[in-house]
Amino acid sequence: MSRTQKLDLYKKHRAEYATPKLPILVTVKPALYLTVTGRGEPGGEVFQSKLGALYGVAFTIKMAKKFAGRDYVVCKLEGLWWGKRKGRDFSNVPMDQWNWQIIIRTPDFITSSDLKGAVDQLIAKGKNPGVAKVRLETIDEGLCVQALHVGPYSEEPATIELMKAFSRAEGLSFHGLHHEIYLSDPRRVHPERLRTILRQPVR
Repeated sequence: MSRTQKLDLYKKHRAEYATPKLPILVTVKPALYLTVTGRGEPGGEVFQSKLGALYGVAFTIKMAKKFAGRDYVVCKLEGLWWGKRKGRDFSNVPMDQWNWQIIIRTPDFITSSDLKGAVDQLIAKGKNPGVAKVRLETIDEGLCVQALHVGPYSEEPATIELMKAFSRAEGLSFHGLHHEIYLSDPRRVHPERLRTILRQPVR
C-alpha cells in the first residue's frame, strides 16, 4: 500500500484534536482504543512495563494489517488519569497512588481476533507477558473542553484551571476522566517544549 493510502486517524478526525492554547469545546465521537490499566507513578516500573506491552501489541497488529493490505499510522500515546475514585481531582494524591489507563487509538476495523493473534504471537516469542492484559475498548466522551498545554507535565494544573473557568462560563462542569494526548516524546523533547492536549468531558 502506498504512503498516500495509509490511514491516519488524527488527520481523519482532525476536529477532535484541535490544539489552541486557550480552551475550546469539542465533540468527540466514540472511538476504538487499545488499552491497559494500572496504578502507580507515571514513568515508574509498572507504568513502563505496561507501556511496553501496549506498544508491542499496537505495532504487532499494525504490521499484520500492513501485510494484509490495510496500512495505518499507529496513533500517539494517550492517557486517562484518576485518583482513589474515578472522576475526582487527583492533583493532591501522591503519584504512587495514581490510577491510569494508557491508550492508543486504533482503526475501527481492528477486531478482538486481531488482538488475540497479536498477543499469542508475542507470548510465543517470549515477550512481555503483560501483553495479555491489553484490551480493545470503545471510549465515548462526547462534549469536552480541550486545550493545548505547552511545558512540563507538572505545570498542567494552570491549564486545567483555565479549562475549569471556561467550563463554568459556558454553564458546564467537569465529569468523567482527565484525558491527556501526548504530542511530544519526553525522551527527546525538553520539558519546556512538551506539547500535550488536555481533554475533559463536560456536561
